[in-house]
Amino acid sequence: MHDIRFIRDNPDAFDRGLTRRGLEPQAQRLIALDEQRRAKILALETAQARRNAASKEIGEAKKNKDEEKAKGLLGEVAGLKESIPAMEAEEKKTSKALDDALAEIPNLPLDEVPDGKDEIDNVEHHRFGAKRDYAFAPKQHFDLGEALGQMDFETAAKLSGARFVVLKKGLARLERALGQFMLDVHTSEPHNYTEISPPLIVRDESMFGTAQLPKFSDDQFRVETEDDQRRHAYINFDQDRAAVLDYVQENGIEAARKEQLQVLGFVYRPTPDRKWLIPTAEVPLTNLVRESIVEEAQLPLRYTACTPCFRAEAGAAGKDTRGMIRQHQFTKVELVSITTPEQSKDEHERMLACAEEVLKKLDLHYRVMILSTGDMGFASQKTYDIEVWLPGQNMYREISSCSICGEFQARRMNARYRTKEGRAVRHVHTLNGSGVAVGRALIAVMETYQQADGSIAVPEVLQGYMGGMKKIEK
Repeated sequence: MHDIRFIRDNPDAFDRGLTRRGLEPQAQRLIALDEQRRAKILALETAQARRNAASKEIGEAKKNKDEEKAKGLLGEVAGLKESIPAMEAEEKKTSKALDDALAEIPNLPLDEVPDGKDEIDNVEHHRFGAKRDYAFAPKQHFDLGEALGQMDFETAAKLSGARFVVLKKGLARLERALGQFMLDVHTSEPHNYTEISPPLIVRDESMFGTAQLPKFSDDQFRVETEDDQRRHAYINFDQDRAAVLDYVQENGIEAARKEQLQVLGFVYRPTPDRKWLIPTAEVPLTNLVRESIVEEAQLPLRYTACTPCFRAEAGAAGKDTRGMIRQHQFTKVELVSITTPEQSKDEHERMLACAEEVLKKLDLHYRVMILSTGDMGFASQKTYDIEVWLPGQNMYREISSCSICGEFQARRMNARYRTKEGRAVRHVHTLNGSGVAVGRALIAVMETYQQADGSIAVPEVLQGYMGGMKKIEK
């Protein structure tokens, strides 16, 4: 969430940041909304102050036995009491309009982020290792897994539909081993992240805090009981009925009939009891500091978790339909840091190094990319993507994104810290990254360590987690 005061003071800089994102200028529209809001606030405060002053004047008039003046003041107070609720409603309406507009605008890129339209304009930062040579044509992970009889997409489709998988035997254990290995790396020296076991279901405000809502509601899985569905049906019916009646009054019944589906179409509405499956542990980990003030001496806070993650993949139709690259359910180790503004850039570099360490220990070839302004996530100021080399696919694929978000998420969560001097309270800076995606690490290990006979050699650092197993075979 952006600070409207910054936009008022720096409209040109704000619009330049949006232009770099490929968006139209918004500063003047937002400033106009803010001026309306401030005017409504001023009018309301003036009316309230006059009501209070007039109430005191009534007492003085009665004390002075000036009944005519007291009567006039009583009428004035009655009028103010009648009008103030409407003024309060108007103030809330204009404030909500500004908040809703700000909630839809992405974070601004840092100056060093390369300009660009999409992933084609990303810039390579560095590489680790080299592509391996094979005396045979490397296979893709799904061919290897199915041939081993340990990766079953057909049964998963019967259970849950497309974009799910059932792992068995050695591959199931390898996935578990990878998650445990990553957590051990991140919770030990020198990384020292605090391991968290968070809820997998979160409320609306938690998803809003990390900016999954409202803009990306169609890519999330909502959780509802039958009671929730009935309750929401009644709520939505009342709201939709009101919308239809308003539309009829303004445009007429025939227009409403023609446009009814649009009037009654789904609109994201925040409700305190609505629940969502987490798309990433970034959501609960970052929200650990929501609506709180931490002491500067406690920062940075560093959290890690290995959790299932759930994404609807709404925009992925036709992409990666085979295999485990793009699943509705996957496992990921997440890294989250909460810092001061002065620490955050250094923390970003540190987080990237922590994520890289996992791949270095697994001896997987990868490259690090700086995402262009056109490829960055909504909440990010700057993002590093780690792309691991997959021999079977003969291409690099993202296995980790490490992003610095500045105070963008903190404003949405009201997460702050008190400076050491104790004289000021400021918003924290938040960062998040994959440390790394377990499913994609499994794919990378399978394709990198595949043998000519179709078996998978187990990397040395994982053998202890696999009970000494050195090879996964049929």
